[in-house]
Amino acid sequence: MNREQILETAEKLINGQRAKDYGDAYQNHERIADGWNVIVREAHSDSGYLTPAHVALMMDWLKTCRLLTTMHHKDSWVDKAGYTALGAEFALVGPFAKAKKID
Repeated sequence: MNREQILETAEKLINGQRAKDYGDAYQNHERIADGWNVIVREAHSDSGYLTPAHVALMMDWLKTCRLLTTMHHKDSWVDKAGYTALGAEFALVGPFAKAKKID
């Protein structure tokens, strides 16, 4: 696939099914940015940097924002569950390892 084909495919997705599934792209990205800013601020005040657990929270928030537009989108629900499971695992390593378990 060359760059023109990639861009053509992306344009069809952005203006086609993705727009139907997730609504206005700017509004969706604005919601995502709002949540990610909260997570980033907390990460920096807690550990001083983003960890894989924080990234799992950020990805979960992305899926949440998508679901706000299309509540019946099964893949987003499945992805949220996966990010939650990964985040719980990741919280047990790195700067959070001292907890050793999720209470």
